[in-house]
Amino acid sequence: MISLRKPSRYTLLFLCLFGLFALQNCKSPDPLLTDQYIIDNVTVIDPINGDQGKRHLLIHDNQIALISKASITDEYPNTKIIDASGKYVMPGLWDAHIHFDYDKLVAPKMLDLFLGYGITYVRDTGGQIDIVKAWKEKAQSDPSRYPMVKIAGPLIDGKDNVYDGHSPKAPPLSVQSKDTSDIRKIVESLVQNDVDLLKAYEMLTPDQFAYLMQLAKKYGLKVTGHVPLSMTVSQAADLGFNSMEHFRNIELSCSYEREQLLDQRQSLLKNKDEIEGYVLRSNIHTAQRIRAIETNDESMTDEVLTSLKKNDTWQIPTLTLYAALADRPYLDGIWSESYEYLPDTVKNSWTARIKEMVSKPVTESLQQQVDWYSHIFSKVYEKEIPFMVGTDCPIYFLTPGMSLHEELRHMVRCGMQPIEAIQAATTNPALYFDMENEIGRVKQNYIADLIILDKNPLDDIKNTLTIHAVIKNGKYWSKSELEKILSSSSEEG
Repeated sequence: MISLRKPSRYTLLFLCLFGLFALQNCKSPDPLLTDQYIIDNVTVIDPINGDQGKRHLLIHDNQIALISKASITDEYPNTKIIDASGKYVMPGLWDAHIHFDYDKLVAPKMLDLFLGYGITYVRDTGGQIDIVKAWKEKAQSDPSRYPMVKIAGPLIDGKDNVYDGHSPKAPPLSVQSKDTSDIRKIVESLVQNDVDLLKAYEMLTPDQFAYLMQLAKKYGLKVTGHVPLSMTVSQAADLGFNSMEHFRNIELSCSYEREQLLDQRQSLLKNKDEIEGYVLRSNIHTAQRIRAIETNDESMTDEVLTSLKKNDTWQIPTLTLYAALADRPYLDGIWSESYEYLPDTVKNSWTARIKEMVSKPVTESLQQQVDWYSHIFSKVYEKEIPFMVGTDCPIYFLTPGMSLHEELRHMVRCGMQPIEAIQAATTNPALYFDMENEIGRVKQNYIADLIILDKNPLDDIKNTLTIHAVIKNGKYWSKSELEKILSSSSEEG
């Protein structure tokens, strides 16, 4: 007969510990953390330092929490890993010149189009304050879904304001000011509405413009816009004009007939016949633009650019706006593809208008202007005057989002290095808005607004369009998710 011996207390202790160990290892693994993930094996393209080689990024909440040369997967268990081998990461892009209030049918789709094309920040440079403020607030309501929106409010114009709403070509983007007291009321109202900058327009008098600059400094706001036709570029820059859009009216100050042209403009601006501001401005442009280009003087051009450099007056050239009118790429390649993301009503309207336009030859005067803007861009670039990248979309068939990539291409074609064009769309706008320590870099503790690309943009600037994913305020948007967002933007309503 076999006798059973009672197990010792040590045996019982061993069995208990073994059982606990077995149970522990049979449990399901801990769930992945929801507030962070790793982007593994990605090549970092930083606007300042260039190609940084392969790195491993930890995104925590809405920030770049860590950038490491060595793998970090073992250090952060239960963290989702996104394998980005063979990919490139760069900061999200700015479009520093857009208009939500220009086309009511396009406006509801613009935020989606921007995100889908990797535009994580936009600067609206003119529209009715209630409209542009509403888009800013919508963007602020979900910063992981929409680009950051900076607004100027309406164009601050003179007595004969241009965009007064009298026709579809002149929607109500501006406010009229008859004197400096009007300027004060307008600025105070815009400050109350939390604008991020102010925009001066072409029909202001010198006194109105000077007072606008004075008030802007009081309230800590930058002023961008068009040089008023009543002034020269150097006069505006000397008053502290922070930035110029489209190189507008710069040619008028670079002519050896500068003083005569200014006298003629000031006479026309008295507007004794009381014609509409839109027509008056157009008449002045027609009378003087080509004349100024044909009488361009290199020494006067250098004088103007020296003034811009001295006064730190930045430039937003919108080269694509001009070049496309002459090159007419609208029905080809990425242009026509981008129209598929627009509502059918808009796509059909744009296509019909484009076909009508391209049926007519490019005029000699238009080609002269396009060539001039490329020429002055090169001169400004050589002078090392800072640039920002902007498009003016959706004006002149420029699809929001896509057109920014075209602008980058044009800037490189006119002489910039790819990394310089990237700076103009990332670090420069961040610096303009005093946010250079928060956004615009692939850098630890910066906000995670990033684009992951299939190809290196430093090899070819066109590669900014090879978008694999977008990260907005820390949220990862895959290529398939972005495609859904873009496709939904084509829906009516």
